[in-house]
Amino acid sequence: MQNIKNIIFDLGGVLLNIDYKKTEKAFIDLGVANFAELYSQQKASPLFEQLETGTITNQEFYKALNSVAKMDKGDTEMENAWCAMLGHFDKEVLMWLEEIGFRYKTYLFSNTNRIHHAAFQRLFKQQIGRDNFDEYFVKAWYSHELGWRKPYPEAYMKLLAIEQLNPEETLFIDDSEVNIIGAQQAGLHTIWLKPPQTVLDLDL
Repeated sequence: MQNIKNIIFDLGGVLLNIDYKKTEKAFIDLGVANFAELYSQQKASPLFEQLETGTITNQEFYKALNSVAKMDKGDTEMENAWCAMLGHFDKEVLMWLEEIGFRYKTYLFSNTNRIHHAAFQRLFKQQIGRDNFDEYFVKAWYSHELGWRKPYPEAYMKLLAIEQLNPEETLFIDDSEVNIIGAQQAGLHTIWLKPPQTVLDLDL
């Protein structure tokens, strides 16, 4: 792509297969009947925003969710339900990502949290046999470390400032329209990856 030197990738739905409905069902089975109102691909309640911006601990999250749902579930049950959405890494996609890294400076920006971060790194090692997914990128940024999450334009601007990236030379790829809108407000070029389209279909 003309003038593009940097690419920022989303994780879930772009580089890692995920299914939000699996986590929704898992929490409904635990007794959280209104889970979809608390968290989805498009929005997150203040509790989930706190988790994904790293302002509360895992245990504080579990305790608060128990309180909101008026239940008393153990941490392991909650963790298993929360991680149910995480699927598999596609080896062909990872080979493509590695090749793209020779032509562009590549970054990751994912709305995630300590629980999911640890879980998908374990999945990556189990499925792919390599130690660290982050090695595919110049830098992998996670919202719980950055302190900001998508779709807020300030999140993208903070990442751009830290990495000293020119938004006019930077492409952002995400599968969520609301995140694409936020990135555009921050001045980034964007590609909205709509299922069943994958990164393998892109002409970069």
